[in-house]
Amino acid sequence: MHVVPDLKVLYFGTPVVVISSRNDDGTTNLAPMSSAWWLGRSCLLGLGNHSQTAANLERDGEAVLNLPHAALVDAVDRLALTTGRRDVPDYKRRQGYRYVSDKFTVAGLSAQPSDVVGPDRVMQCPIQLECRVMSTRAFGAPAVDATAFEVEVLRTHVEERLLIPGTSHVDPVRWDPLIMKFTEFFGEGRNVYPSRLAAGWNMPHRMPATAAQRRQPARAVEPLH
Repeated sequence: MHVVPDLKVLYFGTPVVVISSRNDDGTTNLAPMSSAWWLGRSCLLGLGNHSQTAANLERDGEAVLNLPHAALVDAVDRLALTTGRRDVPDYKRRQGYRYVSDKFTVAGLSAQPSDVVGPDRVMQCPIQLECRVMSTRAFGAPAVDATAFEVEVLRTHVEERLLIPGTSHVDPVRWDPLIMKFTEFFGEGRNVYPSRLAAGWNMPHRMPATAAQRRQPARAVEPLH
């Protein structure tokens, strides 16, 4: 029997993307997101209007879409509840967000120069897509609080081990993307890590801890300064 629950969240399962964008001082900002889909050489990104990433894309028009595999979940989670905006919006501050200027350091990731765009790539991500913004449109209903960015993929970087030998195709068996499903992290069809984002958004679900997660020390969100 179907019911009509008026779902609050519609994140049924999409790949996590760590977006590199260029700040106005020339440094690279990193932001994890999972509102992205591809068709051909184009990708549509959904970003909140109060994010530093949205401001950077509007101003600079360039980005790198870094696709982490599931084993990078701890690095991605360290980026959660951080923002590149010095003036942290009040609603984000209440959720536990804090300003971080150097996202690479806080996540334990390494910067790698791009070939055709300004923002750096994330070296540890096995798939990296250098992109240019082609168009934008307001997005969201009933209140418009987000922007849809259409970007063109200019250059792709893929770890050789992920390619089917002798082809330009990614092997879907070898490629294990990190998936966000209702603000929780999944890989290989299972929950792989406790999510700060789910805690910050006060999600009502509680995922059963795996043996690996039970060995992890509890990590509180760092205080705001």
